[in-house]
Amino acid sequence: MKYMFMLYETDKDWVAAPEDELNGVLAEHVTFAQYLDGRGIAWSGEALRPSTSATTLRPGDDGLAVTDGPYVELTEHLGGYYVVEARDLDDALEIARHCPIDTGIEIRPIWDSGTPAQQAAGA
Repeated sequence: MKYMFMLYETDKDWVAAPEDELNGVLAEHVTFAQYLDGRGIAWSGEALRPSTSATTLRPGDDGLAVTDGPYVELTEHLGGYYVVEARDLDDALEIARHCPIDTGIEIRPIWDSGTPAQQAAGA
């Protein structure tokens, strides 16, 4: 089963961060990628630009409204993600314990195939 690890962190523009700080954080993620590869875990992941670069599309009275910025104002934002293949939630939690954490990781199962209705019916 696939799980998404959503990595939350204080909003930071890593492009403007000091090089040694950026290199330290990147090294932690390289170590995590090596852990995943060493266990033979299929994975993908990316870092996200700061929330100030977000554009939000919301339904409104006049159709869809486009606004600059994140959906909600928070002190912690989604900073990146990994999608990993795990046997079950316990395995996903064990994998996530090796992931670099700033303020938290939200772990969610991903629908493997078909529609949610097909998944619920066991199709």
